[in-house]
Amino acid sequence: MAPPAPPPSRVFAELDLAPAPEGRVGPAALPGREVHVSGSAELSARPDRARVSLRLGSRKEAAVAARSSVSRRLQYIAHSARLRGVPEENMTVTEDFSRVENTYQMEAEVCITFSDFAKMQNVCNLLIEKLGTSVTINPPHFYHTPEAIDTLRRQVCVNAVGNTRRKAQEVCRLFGQALGKPLLIKEEETKEWGGHIDSHLSHSADSQTLQERIQNATAYASCRVFAVFEIKGKENRRNKLL
Repeated sequence: MAPPAPPPSRVFAELDLAPAPEGRVGPAALPGREVHVSGSAELSARPDRARVSLRLGSRKEAAVAARSSVSRRLQYIAHSARLRGVPEENMTVTEDFSRVENTYQMEAEVCITFSDFAKMQNVCNLLIEKLGTSVTINPPHFYHTPEAIDTLRRQVCVNAVGNTRRKAQEVCRLFGQALGKPLLIKEEETKEWGGHIDSHLSHSADSQTLQERIQNATAYASCRVFAVFEIKGKENRRNKLL
């Protein structure tokens, strides 16, 4: 049985040389010469936000006592976060008050959004130290803001265009030519994977470390572009030596 045919070679650049005028021997005329190049880039972006949820509650025979117990801890949590630079608008509190048999139950949840992960760890460590088991701190949920994803998309396309231009310059230099202006730049394919957009749902396992959670929430993007550049003519030898 004959061996399978090798896969076709991938062409990343092609020189289009205009034919020399009929009856003339020598270099091709300058107008109309082009170099066709494809290039790509891949980038990643770590999450730029983390949301931490804290739960606390109290169950007392008197309604005032249940409310007061939770209220004092809520005030301490908010005060500690503000002292460490967390804006008021980055904290949300929800409360639930109910009667259970002959007692009153007060429950609350505090959600704090951080853009500084070191600050997040400091706040969480302090609350665990000062409040102990009277507060439950869930593992942080890391995600990207829409602005961060848009920045990643733009940057990977810019990098792909830059890589494509460098390829075109290498091809022209190989043939002793000078690269001209771009005539066409076309995005051929973009891909995105990984990462978490802003969402209250986290599918991370509780056993993961902080760095593992950040890694799992890292977003990736790739872009491939096709470009056509004009060829200006012979490369300036003086500039080449410089």
